[in-house]
Amino acid sequence: MPEVQAHAERLSEALGGEELLRFELLNFASLKTFDPPPDAAVGARCTGVSRRGKYLVIDFDNDHHHVLHLMQGGRLRPDDKRSRKPRFGLARWTLTDGNAGDATTDQAWLFTEAGTERKAGIWVVGGEPRVQEPVAGLGPEAAELSRDELAELLASQSRRLHGVLRDQNLLAGLGRMLANEICYRAKLSPFANASKLSAEEIDRLHQALTETVNDALAHERTLDDIGKSVDRPSKVHNRDGGPCTGCDDTIRTVEYRRYTVYYCPTEQTNGKILADNTTSKFLK
Repeated sequence: MPEVQAHAERLSEALGGEELLRFELLNFASLKTFDPPPDAAVGARCTGVSRRGKYLVIDFDNDHHHVLHLMQGGRLRPDDKRSRKPRFGLARWTLTDGNAGDATTDQAWLFTEAGTERKAGIWVVGGEPRVQEPVAGLGPEAAELSRDELAELLASQSRRLHGVLRDQNLLAGLGRMLANEICYRAKLSPFANASKLSAEEIDRLHQALTETVNDALAHERTLDDIGKSVDRPSKVHNRDGGPCTGCDDTIRTVEYRRYTVYYCPTEQTNGKILADNTTSKFLK
């Protein structure tokens, strides 16, 4: 969420008030809708760029919206080269550029996705986007939940805490890194049963969630673009084998096929080591 929120703010400043001159779909597989057509917003003005969960929402004044999910390797950046077949290119937006002070000047933005996932996408939506796919099924914004709302949600989830935090249908906006950092800051095992947390543990979790998101957002707002995950400040994430910042222990991991759980045994699991496979249970 923090990197997407900060990028939405940068895009709003760059695109707000500008007219969409052209929309070019460079990879048809990236378009996830068929109605309205992808060029339905051409001629309309961008009223801003917002965020819902991990999605960017580009709003136009003809009540059309382009909803983007960047996934891990997606980026939306200025496109000065405007190559006919840009590497990893998914789509290009060309808008007027009032900031240039020249009515004949325009600006182009290129949506790309590097890596192997190939899951970044564009949804063209008419009408209120937040009650339509792909964002309609998202849970409440994680950073906006009160302590009591969080407690009520956790009570209904007899699952590992790390998985609950990353479930977008329950809590929108938290990813793998934030889940690791929140559990560490709250001094809770990522494998703790979410429904069995004590009132005091929920207090710590809510405070850790708020502080972790705020710190991450403050960092992202210092950047000119979405940075790399490895460059984001962290206490446990991507620090496997390194020293814990809060004690003398070593950061450990539990490896899954698509993600990694990072934790400190001393700070989070009473010194216990979590079994490093997907079928083993938490060592009590």
